[in-house]
Amino acid sequence: MEFVEAHLDFLFGHLLTVVFVAFLVEAAGLPFPSRILLLIATTVASDPRQVVALALVAAGGALIGDHVPYLAGALTGPRILAFYCWITLGSAGCVEKTVGYFRRFGAAAVLLSRFSASVRLFASALSGCGHIAYWKFLSFDVVGTLVYTTLWATLGYVVGDQAAELLGRSRAARLLLLVGPLALASLIAYRLWRRRRYGPARADVVVAESSCVEPAKAR
Repeated sequence: MEFVEAHLDFLFGHLLTVVFVAFLVEAAGLPFPSRILLLIATTVASDPRQVVALALVAAGGALIGDHVPYLAGALTGPRILAFYCWITLGSAGCVEKTVGYFRRFGAAAVLLSRFSASVRLFASALSGCGHIAYWKFLSFDVVGTLVYTTLWATLGYVVGDQAAELLGRSRAARLLLLVGPLALASLIAYRLWRRRRYGPARADVVVAESSCVEPAKAR
């Protein structure tokens, strides 16, 4: 229990920093249970203003992280994208699904991808190498990210109030804290399973498929 208490104390003292880093890391492509951490943080938050701050820093971290694959696609091409495909544990199925979103929704796929884990993984990279105008990418990304983090923060705060009434806020936070490592392990296992089923994502395929996105001048 001392191990749990130490991490719980750290979480209480650095809620905003932990959530910001979690969303930045996941948006950049690394498997990380950022939503679970946001739920934990908003569950233990006792002030609505703190919940708003958590939603905003989560959005900020995600927006900064999204620029990593976007710039990789826009500036460096296949060499960096090959590393990105490897480090994200992305599958060919993720690329195919993301391309389908762009064909159907155009640049609005950037907004909608925030609500699909498999699509979100390559939406920013395809936006970069597909030459979507940066202002359009950023506009859709900001709207989608703010809606996304607000929904999760609100859910965590509502559930947290109910859990606190039943268990007490400290005990509820301990239980939720134990879910974090399990969520991370499950996320990694899921991505590995998709890679095994659909094959690994390949940089040359990402670049080739990005032709489905019209050049910025045409948009």
